[in-house]
Amino acid sequence: MALGRQGFIEPLLVGAFTLLLGTMIGSRYMVRADRRFEASRQELTALSASYGPGRFSNNEEEYLVRDFFRNRRGGVFLDIGAGHYRDGSNTYFLEQQLGWSGIAVDAQEQFKDDYARFRPRTRFFARFVSDVSGVKARLNVGANTQLSSGDEKFTQTFGGIAGTREVPTVTITQLLDEIGIHQLDFVSMDIELFEPKALAGFDIERFRPALLVVEDHPEVRQPILDYFQSHHYVAVGRYLRADEHNLWFAPVGAPLPSPLHSGDVYTH
Repeated sequence: MALGRQGFIEPLLVGAFTLLLGTMIGSRYMVRADRRFEASRQELTALSASYGPGRFSNNEEEYLVRDFFRNRRGGVFLDIGAGHYRDGSNTYFLEQQLGWSGIAVDAQEQFKDDYARFRPRTRFFARFVSDVSGVKARLNVGANTQLSSGDEKFTQTFGGIAGTREVPTVTITQLLDEIGIHQLDFVSMDIELFEPKALAGFDIERFRPALLVVEDHPEVRQPILDYFQSHHYVAVGRYLRADEHNLWFAPVGAPLPSPLHSGDVYTH
């Protein structure tokens, strides 16, 4: 049956309305994305003005640690997946410039001598941090050592595997107990998809660090979030804008530093 004039107009009106609605929704999301980008840019500008431009961490992590503690002197850190004593380190500045001390753990023993030589306030342990102690874990050593992991597929994807080695495991809690650490201020964790296992072996409520940064790979994001929620920690929302690589956590109800304004400068 042939359509009348009204039968042609109504579909056109519906189509035009749908297109308009889609455009409005798309524009709204674009505005929100632009606002998030601008907020992130402003946050990084303020952090760089206060603590930069130089840093030892791979990205802006050092700025955020210094911001949270406002360049406080004399804290205690735990650096898991510590890597090189200086390059890409989230804790080098804390030790060298602010007098912090702490523990560095990495499954690659070749870093040990440089920690002994250049980081006298840091004790280095060549261990594979996991949810159990006293067994052997296989480490896939990457062509880029920063991308070494217990997950073969991960290391293979990001640059290839240069070799493998067996490394003794330890839980965070056992390691801290063995060396007599009873309290932590800051924890940095970057162990390429093994963060949930490492967290499972950490009695966080005993040591109650004020701040933790954990690398945020999508494959393990949910277990990380679940762990911290179950132990009464929350994500530091302001740092989500400034760091797209990691998640930052602090105890529920703990006071957080006020936002910086571009031009604020905190010296040590």
